[in-house]
Amino acid sequence: MRSLLFNRRFSLFLLLAAVLAGAILFRGTDSLRLNRPEWLGGIKSGPRLEIPLAVEQHDANGNGVPDALDFVAGARREVQRRTRYDAGYYAGGYPPEGRGACTDIVAQAFREAGYDLKKMVDEDIRRAPAAYGETGKHPDPNIDFRRVGNLAVFFQRHARELTTVVRPGHRENLTQWQPGDIVVFGPPYEHIGIISDKRRPDGVPSLIHNAAPVAAEGDFLLRWPSRITHHFRYPH
Repeated sequence: MRSLLFNRRFSLFLLLAAVLAGAILFRGTDSLRLNRPEWLGGIKSGPRLEIPLAVEQHDANGNGVPDALDFVAGARREVQRRTRYDAGYYAGGYPPEGRGACTDIVAQAFREAGYDLKKMVDEDIRRAPAAYGETGKHPDPNIDFRRVGNLAVFFQRHARELTTVVRPGHRENLTQWQPGDIVVFGPPYEHIGIISDKRRPDGVPSLIHNAAPVAAEGDFLLRWPSRITHHFRYPH
């Protein structure tokens, strides 16, 4: 009888140990996935913080939708296409449909609103080569607009710079983070993305980006391993 009771207790102990080990293993593996679903982000539940929509009303393509919301729609389209990460060099600049890097999310977002970001960057490099450093000395229209550093320079020159601080649950701070804003992350992992019109319950907005394997939208703004170096709004 004692032997049977011991075996049952020992079996229960082994089962609990296996469950605990599995949970630890799952958590460790999942933490490496930057494009995991938003519901896995460990967000605490509670009352939803409502953040007012405050986007510029500029409408470059005349479709009745502000540029900022067109930016979101264009970036989200890359998520819907499941555009695969590809930072390769392509003659003509734009990669084939269904392929692209983080910078291509921004280019496609601008296309949706009626802007040709490639043309805009190329022209700005010609106008002010010194501002672009080595790129200005040796411009290459096939790739220049697809470099994070060049886009950071372009937006510093032509967009409004906003706070780089994100404070969860802080209405005043989070009101400064609006759909269509452009976010640049710094070394060692340079990256760029578009702020979404979706938010966590604590008001922190989602980010639309491509960090491999495919374009994604979710709770990535505070999870990228490099700090936020720039936060832009275009047009200013």
